[in-house]
Amino acid sequence: MAITLSVNGRNRRVDVEADTPLLWVLRDTLGVLGPKYGCGVSLCGACTVHIDGAPVRSCSLPVSAVGKGRVTTIEAIGDSEVGARVQKAWSELDVAQCGYCQPGQIMSATALLASNPRPSAEEIDAAMSGNICRCATYNRIRAAVRRASGQPEEA
Repeated sequence: MAITLSVNGRNRRVDVEADTPLLWVLRDTLGVLGPKYGCGVSLCGACTVHIDGAPVRSCSLPVSAVGKGRVTTIEAIGDSEVGARVQKAWSELDVAQCGYCQPGQIMSATALLASNPRPSAEEIDAAMSGNICRCATYNRIRAAVRRASGQPEEA
């Protein structure tokens, strides 16, 4: 089935089955390797992308469900002011350890700050709770989100 997707500001035409998960279309068909495969059932957050600014788990979302939505991946998140601030905070605080989960973490953090520019510690924890970090850098993640929001890193 021929489908046209808007990915990182470019229209891309793919010929895939309608029920193919968006993650596999991005990685295997389009070569967009930032979103990672973690669990395959939307529990770990490594595959998080934005569709029209909302964070979604691409591992379980059929490509046909994207419709005319604009897909943004980690490769383009720094093009937005909020995404650039999040990436800068991540770098300044050396958040990543192994780095595997970090694209999904950054995507979730950017979506949070785009909708809630000054979240409380509880709101950060709630928004980031669906992203698992095997290296347990949760304190640095929380501090980076607070820094990107312009708030003190300790609440």
